[in-house]
Amino acid sequence: MTLWQRKSKRKLTGGRLKKNAKKKKRERGRDFVPTKIEKRKIRKIRVTGGNVKISLLSENFANITVGKETKRAKILSVIENYANPHLTRQNVITKGCIIETELGKARVTSRPGQHGIINAVLLGEK
Repeated sequence: MTLWQRKSKRKLTGGRLKKNAKKKKRERGRDFVPTKIEKRKIRKIRVTGGNVKISLLSENFANITVGKETKRAKILSVIENYANPHLTRQNVITKGCIIETELGKARVTSRPGQHGIINAVLLGEK
């Protein structure tokens, strides 16, 4: 079933609102697509204005910021995911999750499903 990102049909009081426009394709929501730790796979999605959004399906590497430097490091596993504890067991990467890399533990700062890349900040050095 499709989720719609549009105004409710009802007022706060429970009364009905009159419909002033049809549903538009741009108002549809998308299902959550988990980003796994595997060889890089992306999906291109057409969005409003004919633009393209890159959704990351799987990735092995992350861009880790250490101080003012940025290094590319291999992702080993997901340690903690505050969005949902079940995502930790499934090794799903989302914004805010803690990942184990070659450089040490890092917190993901990008949205892989929206930005098409994994950026992270190093928490502690090995």
